[in-house]
Amino acid sequence: MPTLSARERVVIGGGTAIALIIGGYLVVVEPLIARARAADAAVPVREAMLERRRLLVGQRPRLIGELAAVNARLDKESARLLRGPTPPLAASELQKIVKDLLAGSSVEVRTERVLPVSEQDGLREVPIEMTIVGSIRETVTALARLERAERLLALRDLKIRVVAIGQPRELLTTFTLSGYLLPGATTTKADGKPTSSEEH
Repeated sequence: MPTLSARERVVIGGGTAIALIIGGYLVVVEPLIARARAADAAVPVREAMLERRRLLVGQRPRLIGELAAVNARLDKESARLLRGPTPPLAASELQKIVKDLLAGSSVEVRTERVLPVSEQDGLREVPIEMTIVGSIRETVTALARLERAERLLALRDLKIRVVAIGQPRELLTTFTLSGYLLPGATTTKADGKPTSSEEH
C-alpha cells in the first residue's frame, strides 16, 4: 500500500477538519440558534399571557363579589319556582296556587286540565289550562291576581267570550298558565331525607 505524502496528509486533514466544523455547526450550533430565535419570538406572547393572568388575579375580589350577588339573586328567584319535585306534583301545586288566587275574585272554575310538560331555557315548564266564568269585573280581578302572584307564572294563552248572547256580562275565559320547575328540584320526605326528581 502506497504511503501518503506530507502534502496529501495536510489536504486530507484539512478536509476532515472542515467537514467536522461544518457538521458541528449544522448539528449543534444551528439548532441552538433556532431555539434562541424561537424563545425570543415567544417572549412577547408569554409576557402578554402573564399580564392577562395578572389582571385576572387582580379582578378576583370583584368577581367573587359578583358571583355572590348572582347566587343571592338565583336563590331569591328560585323561591318563585314550583317545588315539585316531579312534574305531576308541580302541576298539582300550580292548580292549588291558581285556585287560591282565584278564590277572592268570585269567579267559578268550570274546567281544568294539566298539559304536557316541556323544556324551556333549562327549566321544566308545567302548564295547566283552566276555564272560568264570571262578570267582566270578576274576570279582570282574577287575571290581575294571577299577574301579581308571588310565584313565577306565565300566561301563555287567553280566550274570552260571552257565555250566551242574552248574557253579555257573563264571560267564559279559557287560559293556559305555566309554572316552572328546576329539572333537579329537591323536596323533603316525611322522614326528613331529601329526595330528587330522578328518584320518581
